[in-house]
Amino acid sequence: MTSFWQDVRYSLRMIAKAPGFAMIAILTLALGIGANTTIFSWINSALLNPVPGLASPSEVVALTLSKPGDNPFPFTYPDVEAVRDGQQSFTGITACNFALMSLTGKGKPERVWGMVASANYFEVLGVRPILGRGFLPVEDEKPGGAPVAMISYRLWQTHFGANPDIVGQAIEINQHPYTIVGVTPAVFQGSQTGVRTEIWVPIMMEEQLVPQGDLLHDHHYFWLLAFGRLKSGVAPEQAQEEMTLRLKREAKNYPEEHKGHDSVTVYPLWRNPFGLNYFLSTLLPMLMAIAGLVLLLACANVANLMLVRSMVRRREIAIRISLGASRWRLVRQLLVESLILALAGGVIALLITSWTAGTLMKFIPKTDFPVSLGIAVNRAVLLATLVISVLTGVIFGILPALRASGAAPVAVLKEDTGSASGGLRKARLASGLVVAQISLSLLLLICAGLFIRSFISAQQINPGFNSHSVLIASYDLFTAGYSNASGAEFDRQLVAKLEALPGIQSVALSDRVPLGFGGGSTSVKPEGYVSQANESMETQVAIITPNYFQTLQIPMVKGRDFTMQDMKNSQRVVIVSEAFVNHYWPNQEALGKQLNSDLTHEWFTVVGVARDGKVNQLNEKPMPFLYLPLYQVYRPTMMVIVRTTGDPLAFGKTVDKTIHELNADLVVFDVTTLELREQIASFGQRVAGTFVGAFGLLALALAAVGIYGVTAYTTRQRTHEIGVRMALGAGKEDILRLVIGHGLRLTLVGVGLGLAASFALTRFLRSMLLGVTSTDVLTFSSVAILLCAVALFACFIPARRAMGVDPMVALRYE
Repeated sequence: MTSFWQDVRYSLRMIAKAPGFAMIAILTLALGIGANTTIFSWINSALLNPVPGLASPSEVVALTLSKPGDNPFPFTYPDVEAVRDGQQSFTGITACNFALMSLTGKGKPERVWGMVASANYFEVLGVRPILGRGFLPVEDEKPGGAPVAMISYRLWQTHFGANPDIVGQAIEINQHPYTIVGVTPAVFQGSQTGVRTEIWVPIMMEEQLVPQGDLLHDHHYFWLLAFGRLKSGVAPEQAQEEMTLRLKREAKNYPEEHKGHDSVTVYPLWRNPFGLNYFLSTLLPMLMAIAGLVLLLACANVANLMLVRSMVRRREIAIRISLGASRWRLVRQLLVESLILALAGGVIALLITSWTAGTLMKFIPKTDFPVSLGIAVNRAVLLATLVISVLTGVIFGILPALRASGAAPVAVLKEDTGSASGGLRKARLASGLVVAQISLSLLLLICAGLFIRSFISAQQINPGFNSHSVLIASYDLFTAGYSNASGAEFDRQLVAKLEALPGIQSVALSDRVPLGFGGGSTSVKPEGYVSQANESMETQVAIITPNYFQTLQIPMVKGRDFTMQDMKNSQRVVIVSEAFVNHYWPNQEALGKQLNSDLTHEWFTVVGVARDGKVNQLNEKPMPFLYLPLYQVYRPTMMVIVRTTGDPLAFGKTVDKTIHELNADLVVFDVTTLELREQIASFGQRVAGTFVGAFGLLALALAAVGIYGVTAYTTRQRTHEIGVRMALGAGKEDILRLVIGHGLRLTLVGVGLGLAASFALTRFLRSMLLGVTSTDVLTFSSVAILLCAVALFACFIPARRAMGVDPMVALRYE
C-alpha cells in the first residue's frame, strides 16, 4: 500500500509538470465520460428503476392483451377477473387506469389526475402508505360501495398542507363524498413510468369517476392496465403461458370481443408499453451505444497523447529500469497516472451530468398530462461514473504503459536527448490509433447525419392536416356533473359563441387530436366484410363536431361533413378514412355502406370519406380510422379546436373566458397550440438528433486533433529526413506532399473502415429514422468528404511548418 501511495504522489508531480497535456486529457475524458453518465442517468431512472418505491420491483411485471410483437391492448374488467381468479403464477394481479378527477367542495374545483385501482393495487406493487392504510379486500366487492381514497405525498403537501391528521378527513371528488384513508410515500408517484398520479380510488367506484358508465360488466371496453407480482421461482414465460390459457377460456364465451385479443403478453416493468418506457426502451440503449463510441474515441485520443508524452519521458523510464525497477512496477505507476487523469475527468463529467441529466424532459412539449420522470444524479449514477472512469483509465493507459516500459534501457540511454530513434515504432502505434479514431468518428458522424436528416424529414412530412394557427383547449363536463343532454347543449352553445368571435376562422370539438396523447378505438362490423379467423376489428376513432375537417384542413375525398342535423334522433352517420375503405371495401363505393360500432351497438351509414392522415406516429402507415358525430355518440371530455387568423396563443384567454361565461367553475386545461402538441410525435427524433449531433461534432473535433497530433509528431520524428531531402533538392511542394500524403493515407484507411462499419451497424437505427434510409448515400458520402476535408486541414498545419525547416538545422537534428 505504501508503494501505491508513492505512485500516486509521483503521478501527481508528473501531471503537474505538464499542465497543458493534463488539461487537454482531462477535458477530453470529461466529455467522453459525461456523455455516458448523462445517458446512464436517464436509463437508471426510466429503465433500471422505472417505478420508484416498489418492494422487490424485479418481481412485478406488466400484462397486456396481445400476442408478443403485436400492438398491446389493455384489459376489460371481466378479462381481468378471468385471468386473476384461481391463477397459480402470481401472488396477486391488480388492474388500474387513469381517471381525470375534480376536487370539489371548497372554492373552485381543482383538476387532478387520479387512478381507479383494484383493492390489492398497493399490496401487489409492494407500496406501504406513510399514513393510514391501503385499500381493503372488502372494498373490491360491491360496485359503488367503497368511497375511500389514497392521496399522493405531493398532494398531501400541496393541497392539504401536510396535515398529520389527514386520515379520516372527507373530500369531494367529482361532487361525490370520499374519505381519505392513507398517504403514499414521497418516492411513489404511480405505476406508470413517467406519469404522476395524485389520487387512487377503488375500482368499484368507477361509475363516479369514468364517464363510460358501468365498465365492470362490459366485455367490449378495453381500459384496464394490469400488473402482477410473480411467485418465487415462476418465470415470466411460464406466467404468460398460464395467463393466455386462462384468457382463451374466456374468449370461447365471448368470441367476437376477443378477435385478435385472445393472448396475454408479460413485460418487465422497464418495457411496459403503457408508460414513458414505450418511447425510451429503444431510444436510450441506442444513445448509450453511441455514447460508448464517443468514449472509445476519447480514449484513443488520450492514448495518443500518452504515447507522445512517453517519448519525452523515455530516458527517465530507462534510468528507472536500469536502477532495478521492474516492468510491472513501471506499468503500475503509469496506470496510476492514467487513472488519476480519468478520475479527474470523471469528477468534471459528474458536474456536466448534474446539468445535462434534466435535459431529457425538456424535449417533451408542455402538456396538462402529468408527465414526470425524476432524473437525478444519485448513488447509482455516482457508482457508474466511478466504474466508467476506472475502465476508461485502464483502456487508454494500458497500451502506452506497456509500450513505454518495454523499451531497452541501454539503447535508449545511448541516444542523444533529441534523438528520434525508436520513435517510429511508437508512431506506427499512434497512426493505428488515429485510424481507429477516424473510423469511429465517421461512424458517429454518419449516425448524427442520419438523425439530423430524419429530424428535418419529420418536419417536412405531411401529416394529413394543417397544424399552423390552431389553438386547442380541453374541458371535462363529467367531473362538473353534467348529464349527456346538458353536456351536449353546453357544447353547442360553446361552438356558437366561439364562431361569433372576431379573428376565429372556424371551430370544432373533438375528443382527440392527431399525433397527440390518448385516443380511443371501437370494434366494428363493416357491412359485407367477412373477417378472418382471430382478426382484430378494433379501429381508431374520433368523436367530432361539424367543421372538424375544415378546421384542421383535412381534405374530404368524397361525400359530406357532419352537420347540425346529425343529431341523436336522426339517422346514425359516420365518416371513414381512405385506409378504412381500402381495407374493408376495396374497389367498392363506400358512400351508403353501413358499419356497426360497439360504442353504441348501432349501425352507422357512411356519408363521407376523409383523406388518410397520421394518427399516433409520423412513421406509421395509413390505418383504418372512423369519425363519429358528437351529438350522436356523446363524450363529456372534449378539446376545443380553433383556427385563428393570427397567433393562436393570443386567443387562449378569449377561449378561456368564453367557456367560463357558460360555467364559471369549469376547469379549462391544456391550452396550447396544435403545433406544440404535434411535437410529441417527433420526441425520439429530436432527442436523437440533438444528442447524436452533439456527439458527432465532438467526434469530428477529436478526430481533427488526433490526426493533427500524429502528423505533427511523425513530422518532428522525420525532421532529419526532411533536411536530407531538401539538401538533395526537394522543393517545398515535395515536402507538402510528403507530410499531407502520410495524413491522407491514414485518413483514407480510417474512412474505408468507418464506411464498412457504418454499413454494418446503421441498420439497427432503422426503426428510429423517418424519411431516410439507414444507408443513405448522400449522408454517407457527405460525411466522408467532410471528414477528409477536416483531416487535410489538420495535416496542412504541420506540413506548412515542415516546409519552413532550415536544411542545415534539420541535418543537425539527430
